[in-house]
Amino acid sequence: MAAEKSEKKEEDRKIRYLRFLIDFSILSIQQDDLLLEEALERVEGVKMAACSLFPGKEEVFELIYRPRFKRVIEERFGIGFQKEEA
Repeated sequence: MAAEKSEKKEEDRKIRYLRFLIDFSILSIQQDDLLLEEALERVEGVKMAACSLFPGKEEVFELIYRPRFKRVIEERFGIGFQKEEA
């Protein structure tokens, strides 16, 4: 039972950190003097961090967070963007 509680606490910590990272990055894209390329790099950096926190959950990032970043970038730069294919 203590192990389950500890795992839940760690999961909650990771979720709070990811939310902070997402929110901070969105604010940065909205307010900082960034080039489009820098904003896109920031999104990819957040994705890498999210995938390291939650391995195997790349699809979740694409479904939940990518659209948020897309809207912010479209508003900030007045254009749409597609994710870069590796």
